[in-house]
Amino acid sequence: MADAFPMNLEDQIAQIREDGFCILEGVIPGEDVDRVRQSVEATVEEHCSKSPPENVGFVPSLIVHDQSFATYLADERLLGIAEAMLGKHIRISFTSAIINLTGNKRGDWHADWPFNQRNAGHFPEPYPNIVAHLTSLWMLSPFTSENGGTLIFPGSHLLNCNPTGTHEHPPAAPLPDEIHVTGSAGSVVVMDSRLWHAASPNRTDHPRTALAVRFAPWWLNVNVLMPGSEDRKRIEDESGKIENIVPAVPKNVFDGLPEKVKPLYLHWVREAGEG
Repeated sequence: MADAFPMNLEDQIAQIREDGFCILEGVIPGEDVDRVRQSVEATVEEHCSKSPPENVGFVPSLIVHDQSFATYLADERLLGIAEAMLGKHIRISFTSAIINLTGNKRGDWHADWPFNQRNAGHFPEPYPNIVAHLTSLWMLSPFTSENGGTLIFPGSHLLNCNPTGTHEHPPAAPLPDEIHVTGSAGSVVVMDSRLWHAASPNRTDHPRTALAVRFAPWWLNVNVLMPGSEDRKRIEDESGKIENIVPAVPKNVFDGLPEKVKPLYLHWVREAGEG
């Protein structure tokens, strides 16, 4: 496996292409990460989704409620990877808070949208060998094997299916080559969204706090994630499946974002009362 901490863009991209992931250290500086973590934890406590898995705190479209991390979304290393792999005019598709609380259960192996076959909108299996979406997990607390550092199966992004679809591996069963994503608070793991990954149990007394920020190319239709959109209604009605919900970003929230970050959310802005 390639070095877990590549030093330049070329090496980072090579590792993602080979292993499915790379880790960027210090995206949120050490002197600021506690502030961001505390803000996100407070936001999750106030706005937690009503139906997350047991002992998991989750808030979709976190940026609507909390902009404490917004300036770091324009990190040059992160956007450099996204643009190199997805092309110019990238967009943020998801900004979620995910907190593994003490006692959460191990999750099922899956690939993220649009490769998760349980979603209404997805690339059908066998899906093409194309980088169409990137997932980044932001470590607001240190990720360890004890506190629920995400489980990944390196190299699985090169398969054309995953356990949400036709692959026969039992979704909750361990794999011999699985590893935990580990790193210091403020680091970010960037993954090809095809990479198999799963929630890991938190066996400590402290929450493992993270952000999931996902990036899409301009050509990938993210309207299916938008509540009330015609694309969403059609795909859910015709497939009989449900889709992720990513609430719109209000105009007043968008106006307060850093200038370098605004282009990443422009497609997600709605005026008050607009569907």
